[in-house]
Amino acid sequence: VVSTQSTGLMGYLNGKKKDVEQSSNQVEKGLSDTDDLMLAGRDINYVVGIFTMTATWVGGGYINGAAEATISKGLLWCQAPFCYAAALICGGLFFATKMRNMKYVTMLDPLQNKYGKELGAFFYIPAFSGEILWSAAILAALGTSLQVICGIPEATSIIASAGFAMVYTLFGGLYSVAFTDVFQLICIFAGLILALPFMAHDENVNQPLKSEVTFFGVEKSVFGTIESSEAAYWVDHAIMMICGGIPWQAYFQRVLSSRDAKVARTLSIFAGFGCFCAAIPAVIVGIVTINTDWLAVEGWEKGLDANQYKLAVPLCLQYLCPAPITFIGLGAVSAAVMSSTDSSILGVSCMFTRNVFKKVFYPVANDKHMMWMLRLTILVNTVIATTIAITVKSVYGLYLICSDLVYVLLFPHLVLVIHFPHLSNRYGMVVGFFFAFLMRVLCGEPVLSFDAVLKFPGWVVNKNGAIEQRFPFRTLCMLINLSVCIGVTLLTNHLHSKGYISKKLDILREYNQPANSADLVIRNISSEDQNKTTNGVTNGVTNGVTNGVTNGRHSEGKC
Repeated sequence: VVSTQSTGLMGYLNGKKKDVEQSSNQVEKGLSDTDDLMLAGRDINYVVGIFTMTATWVGGGYINGAAEATISKGLLWCQAPFCYAAALICGGLFFATKMRNMKYVTMLDPLQNKYGKELGAFFYIPAFSGEILWSAAILAALGTSLQVICGIPEATSIIASAGFAMVYTLFGGLYSVAFTDVFQLICIFAGLILALPFMAHDENVNQPLKSEVTFFGVEKSVFGTIESSEAAYWVDHAIMMICGGIPWQAYFQRVLSSRDAKVARTLSIFAGFGCFCAAIPAVIVGIVTINTDWLAVEGWEKGLDANQYKLAVPLCLQYLCPAPITFIGLGAVSAAVMSSTDSSILGVSCMFTRNVFKKVFYPVANDKHMMWMLRLTILVNTVIATTIAITVKSVYGLYLICSDLVYVLLFPHLVLVIHFPHLSNRYGMVVGFFFAFLMRVLCGEPVLSFDAVLKFPGWVVNKNGAIEQRFPFRTLCMLINLSVCIGVTLLTNHLHSKGYISKKLDILREYNQPANSADLVIRNISSEDQNKTTNGVTNGVTNGVTNGVTNGRHSEGKC
């Protein structure tokens, strides 16, 4: 409670402090009040940028999920934390520089710039799904922690934490979120690292820790194994999380708020290494858990079944650490939750306000309208994420779904628009998007207890009675999206060049309207730059006229 309130108060005060400083900065950079709230005045430096990007990814789901996966199937199957760290590095290498140089405001801007406002807004669906599920997983992780340690009802702790994050995000925007992330990341690393020695040296824990143990009748391996029949499934998930971990507004919001492209690229790469390091304490907690004789632990004295693996972090903090360390460790988990929840909620709300409300439904909205819509959307999205968090069962399962739709539907088009714009158009986007969406739905999802209609070779029925596909169908759906988009684009471009697609038949207006980039790309020209441009034009015209007259007189003299 203290950690949550302190974080909320710090976020609010940082937001108020920046309100005083931002006016001159946003005027200089040509930002409206809403854009300034979304991007923190494009003034994020190296230190704050690395901290805020790392803290955004290292949430409660990141910590609890890594421990849960290590216990369930071993390190080899603890993919999400390490793959998401790789996603940040890849984002920095291949996307950050181009996105920042174009001075976009949200991740959806280049998509709307390419495909039009209405069609581009369709990409809000997978982006919204990913960000909301991410937030829900994080809040669920905190709920389980507080329920185990403090006895606070799960729903109460989730609602309270979401409420605090929402309040300071409402008033401070990215200013509050970024500067509180510095405090939160320090709490995360300090709290967990401080708790690890006490956990590992508890009298009920194997000394030294063993890599192969029998955990309540189940053979557990710290490293885990990958059967030949599971190899394709493992690769499918790894690629999905690396590639699907890039197209997130929470990530690109940090990139686009950086001072320049060099800062954006650097903070992405360093944050990737930071996320990798942050997963190590969580993995160690998972190893300690399977090396603990829980029947002999005072206060618990019972077994630990598969449904309780997600409680590993709070259980170890509560029963294997002294009370002061428990308090500090819980503060670390709370800080992790706040740092990621506020980022995801703000990111998805910014996309709706700018790319859906302003661009599609209410083009005449002024800055005041957008500011109020942003705050209303933050409130609504917080309620949605909180509701899902209260009803969730598996933190890690929810954590995995986050990248699924983003990977299948959004990633291929972001790659094409940023790197190969000539290989995509509106017709290719529509056919590829909806065909891939239909394919993904038909492939089913065991985490949601939705059985597959389209079954690939190697499918099995899991212990819960649901159909589980071992074939890499997610990557197949993504590649179908990509290839169909390129194929339809090339076909329609060829037909248009031959005159088969007339103005009347061009129902998506691909060939009848110029690229609508003026209102989507922010041309941040400072007053100094404007003066340079004006002076350059004036001097050029003056010199040109003078030289022309002089040369003309010389010619007359010669004649």
